[in-house]
Amino acid sequence: MKAIWNDKIIAESENTIPVEGNRYFPAESVNNQFLRKSDTQTICPWKGTASYYDVVVDGKTNKDAAWYYADPKPAAAKIKGYIAFWKGVAVTS
Repeated sequence: MKAIWNDKIIAESENTIPVEGNRYFPAESVNNQFLRKSDTQTICPWKGTASYYDVVVDGKTNKDAAWYYADPKPAAAKIKGYIAFWKGVAVTS
């Protein structure tokens, strides 16, 4: 699987985890040069508190386009250390 935005590969892995229609990529498969920490957080009743990254490519910012659960609830423990994408970031095989 690949996560692509603004013609750049943000993440690439054969070991993604599907959850609720999203693909979670192992953190080590994500190119951190394209991520910038965001202050945004949201709460999922069964996964816990999500934290976000802006995706930044060639001076363009896609606000809060990536998220992760630093300390997921037990039901979502398998996605700890994984990052997912949305907001126009194309995730393809």
